[in-house]
Amino acid sequence: MMHQQKGKKILIYFFIFLIVRSINNTALTKIKFETIKSIKISGLNQKQNISLLESIKELNLKNIFFLNGNEISKIISSNSLVENYEIFKKYPNALDIKIERTDFLAKINNNGKIFLIGKNGKLSDVKFSNKELPFIFGKPKIDEFIKFTNIIEQSKFSLNQVKNLYFFPSKRWDLELKNNLILKLSKNHTKLSLDQALEIINDDNFNDIKVVDARIKNQIILND
Repeated sequence: MMHQQKGKKILIYFFIFLIVRSINNTALTKIKFETIKSIKISGLNQKQNISLLESIKELNLKNIFFLNGNEISKIISSNSLVENYEIFKKYPNALDIKIERTDFLAKINNNGKIFLIGKNGKLSDVKFSNKELPFIFGKPKIDEFIKFTNIIEQSKFSLNQVKNLYFFPSKRWDLELKNNLILKLSKNHTKLSLDQALEIINDDNFNDIKVVDARIKNQIILND
């Protein structure tokens, strides 16, 4: 997200106002503002930073005083690896762009190709991460998956415990944990079913359990 520094803008406009008041129109037309000479991008790896920089340079940016940030924002936001960003103007002729890279949450098959799902809700090529991630079976909308992961974060559970996720047309989820235990979740009380199931999972008396069925509110069914 780009945060304009309003204080600097006001000073710039005040500076220009003083110039206009102190010189005539003929002299004003002779003033030449420096073009942007330096753009620094950080937050991604070197290759990704350079690729983004090249795209921004194609805009042929002029001087920093009258910079329209919308075009830059459009390029940065279109990059699936970007979670958040800030653009800093360094007067008189430089830009410093700081990027926060998104975290990848899972893998999914989309039209026959495997993609990474970022926390930003965007799909990225699998080449961007070699991290072990859970795989999604089924066809959830990306925002449905992000909403589900938000519920997991609010619970006592962790996505790091999950090997596979199964999404059903009824909008319900099952989880296969890394220890091969299957957790069947409620559609309408997902956080509650997660917390209740976790109590069973962490109990050493239930080490042989293969399925924890928490689909019914306040009821846990175990299968070995």
